Amino acid sequence: MKNLPQRTCIGCNTIKAKKDLIRIVKNKEGQISIDKTGRANGRGAYLCDNIECLEKAIKTKKLERTFEMPISQEIYESLRGVMIDKK
Repeated sequence: MKNLPQRTCIGCNTIKAKKDLIRIVKNKEGQISIDKTGRANGRGAYLCDNIECLEKAIKTKKLERTFEMPISQEIYESLRGVMIDKK
């Protein structure tokens, strides 16, 4: 039996299967984007596919600490848009 990769959501700190989470990635140029394939180069962080985890990560500045840089409101808004579109 093959093991599924597990990752931790930075919003709620629960461990889930990698395919159930949304990956946010910071590339070498410092650009932050949503990684739909799960294979983009760069530093990754994972969030559950619900708005509550995103809001908790924003409130605690978890993404900023993970990527060691300030995150603009436009990136947060695009993340909100992706999560709302999936519902």
